[in-house]
Amino acid sequence: MSGCLCLPRYKKAPNGEPSPPPPPAAAAKPTVGSSSSPSLSTNHPPPSKMDAAVDRLKEGFEKFKTEVYDKKPELFEPLKAGQAPKYMVFSCADSRVCPSVTLGLQPGEAFTVRNIANMVPSYCKIKHAGVGSAIEYAVCALKVELIVVIGHSRCGGIKALLSLQDGAPDSFHFVEDWVRTGFPAKKKVQTEHASLPFDDQCAILEKEAVNQSLENLKTYPFVKDGLANGTLKLVGGHYDFVSGKFDVWEA
Repeated sequence: MSGCLCLPRYKKAPNGEPSPPPPPAAAAKPTVGSSSSPSLSTNHPPPSKMDAAVDRLKEGFEKFKTEVYDKKPELFEPLKAGQAPKYMVFSCADSRVCPSVTLGLQPGEAFTVRNIANMVPSYCKIKHAGVGSAIEYAVCALKVELIVVIGHSRCGGIKALLSLQDGAPDSFHFVEDWVRTGFPAKKKVQTEHASLPFDDQCAILEKEAVNQSLENLKTYPFVKDGLANGTLKLVGGHYDFVSGKFDVWEA
């Protein structure tokens, strides 16, 4: 089963931009008096799958409100005044690996960033400001005590990284460039485990990419200061949802 990049491929136009999808076929115009002509009826169309998806969110919140929020004022009342999380968590955007669920984290406990393949790029004020600003705010304003980067089994982003061929054109606008953040980890795995099958290399790279992100975190000056002062710790983790295991290690 593929991971978080199960997206259809599409061809690029000669100018390098992805070609837009073909326009939908135009619907035939109804003729006057035909059974398909517009009417003044107030009947609503049957609910679509999209309507059902939106309703699922509303119902989910109502359940949360009555079964959790209303029953735990001791948890939610203090959060109205502000947050003071102990953890900053980097996790994959994969829908199967929500860290609040898998680690039992409560609202207010973790300042969380999720992206493809749970990657942290090196410090750079020009690129990746979204990640950099989150780290800076977590460390400097919220004073988190621990930053954890969590990889996971069967990660589509890691598979995409390991599948990249030198010189091959990109298929997506952003994906390939983003996962190249883990390129040093990829080369390490390919060098040290060249004889292993592709899937086994992916499993090793899932953890090595976490280690790469932990090293990249050390390039942020405020992270280095926290580590030097003993007010901050970096931790790596890996969630295997196939076997139901969670490994953790210090950077």
